[in-house]
Formats: sequence, structure tokens, C-alpha cells
Amino acid sequence: MRRIFVSLGLAQADEEVKGIALAGGVSSGIYRVALRSGSYCLKQALPKLKVAKEWNVPVERVFAEIDWLKTVARIVPGHVPRVLGQDDASKSFVMEFLGPEYRNWKSGLLAGQIDAAVARDVGDMLGRVHAATADDAEIAARFTTDTNFYAIRLEPYLVETARVHPALADRLLAAVQRTATTRRVLVHGDVSPKNILVGPNGPVLLDAECAWFGDPAFDAAFCLNHFLLKAAHMPQRNLDLMACYRAFTQAYLAHVTWEPVTVLEARVAALLPGLALARIDGKSPVEYLGAAQRKAVRSAAIGLLQDAPTTLGEIAVRWTEEFAA
Repeated sequence: MRRIFVSLGLAQADEEVKGIALAGGVSSGIYRVALRSGSYCLKQALPKLKVAKEWNVPVERVFAEIDWLKTVARIVPGHVPRVLGQDDASKSFVMEFLGPEYRNWKSGLLAGQIDAAVARDVGDMLGRVHAATADDAEIAARFTTDTNFYAIRLEPYLVETARVHPALADRLLAAVQRTATTRRVLVHGDVSPKNILVGPNGPVLLDAECAWFGDPAFDAAFCLNHFLLKAAHMPQRNLDLMACYRAFTQAYLAHVTWEPVTVLEARVAALLPGLALARIDGKSPVEYLGAAQRKAVRSAAIGLLQDAPTTLGEIAVRWTEEFAA
């Protein structure tokens, strides 16, 4: 660690460099490093994720993450952390450390701090990134990370869930095929509240390890899924969380010009119940749902997969009714 910071000119040759591990990551080692020159965050990709099921992923994904952060910083300045340097040998990079004025969106939501304006801002930010990179051949060539995306997202979520639910395998694997072969925008791949900080100037998106030039529907569905899961967890806040769902959807879809909105929305609607089921029976189960809630989400997601709604509004109505307090 000391070698990295000295080589980047962030630490003096005689300075002690010590990292304090930060909690929350399952795919990387993340450390806060306080030096004379300031506080920094060091992130190093892990080859095996810290989950119960076997989940191995390529460590070279770190280079796509660095490229995503730098690319998106030019599109939405201030909404991603600044990359300050990288170390190829250790598959790690250093970025700015964001202090206590930034709060984790997931923690806030679970604590009942539910504000549809934040969801709207996240949808707007994501829509701007997708619109700015749509059908860009140069960016597409840099992010041909299909193998990484399959290993980190499609296999552990949808393919694993198809193994657990063979009766739904055709639908789930069709979603995998459709997602894997749709290449339109620069995808983040993990637009989750746990990877979003709410700061003085709006949301800041972290953790782009899944970066890929592909289907924008995945990013939208991945984020919307978290509102569904939290509505199941907190039925007394169902209406507030579904207001977030609608605010995100409206703000995001307002930026869609690269294809018909109805076409993209149909792909999001097809993915969404599969991702909800994947957070119950895939390799990355959601941790805050109790046994009864998990059973209810499983049932609701299977029903949606079988009925195949084509609009996000249909899913919102069904979910609101299913998990009403």
C-alpha cells in the first residue's frame, strides 16, 4: 500500500501509510488512507466475492471501473468520485475520499428517510449518462467487457435463479440472452442505493465494477428493484417507496432518445421481476428481508414473470397492492 501512494506522489517517502478497512463491499477490498496530503480511498478488486455461494470474477474488471469513472466524470461532473491514480500490478486504484457530508442512500432508506426527489435525481443522472454514450462506437470499443458482465451480473443473478426455478428457466434465460446481445449505452451494472451517496450537490454513484457497453434496461431495472424490495420490507412505507419508483422512472425515461421509450420500457419490465426473484434465490440474496417477506417477494416475482407485464406502471400497481400495509 505504501508503494502505491508514494509512487502516485500522494505520500512522502518517509511517511507511514496505513489503511483502515471500510465495511460494505463484497467484491473488493476498500480502505481509507489518511495522509499529510489528505484522505483517500484505495480500492482493490478481489477474485472471489464474499458471499455464501461460490462466485469467482475476473480482477481485470478494475480497469473498466476506472475507465467508467473517468468517462462519467466528464458527463455528470461531481456525481462520481475523482480517480487520482491506479496501480496495475495490484489491480487497485486511488480515488478521493468523500467525507461525512455524504450519506449512504441505502442506509437512509432503511432508516425511513425516503425522499422521491433523490430517486428523481438518480434517474436523471443515469438517463444523462446513457443518453450521452448511446451508440458511441469509441466508448463501445473500450467497454467490450461481456465476459465480466456475465460473470458478475447475468450468471449469479438470472442464470443461477433459472437453476433454482427450472419451470421459469425459459423466461429467465431469454432475459439473459436479450440483455447480453443488446449493446446501446455505457452501463454501470450496479445502480443500487448501497452504491449511491447523497451529498450537498446531489447523488454520487460509486462502484462501477460491472461497467459494460450494453443494455440500458439492466441499469434501470436494477435500481427499480431496490424500491420493490424495500417496499416489501417496509409495507408501512409502501406508498413512499413506490413514489420513488415512479419518480426515478419518469426522470430516467425523459432522457431516452436512442430508441422508442416503449421498447426500452418493455425490456425493463421483463427484467425487473427476474431481478427481484434473483435477490431471493440467486447468489446475492438481499439481507434485510425476513423469511415471510422473502416468501412473499418470491411469490409476487413469479407471478409477474408468468404474466409478463410490458409497462413499469403495471408492475407498480401490482406491487403496491401486494405489499400494502
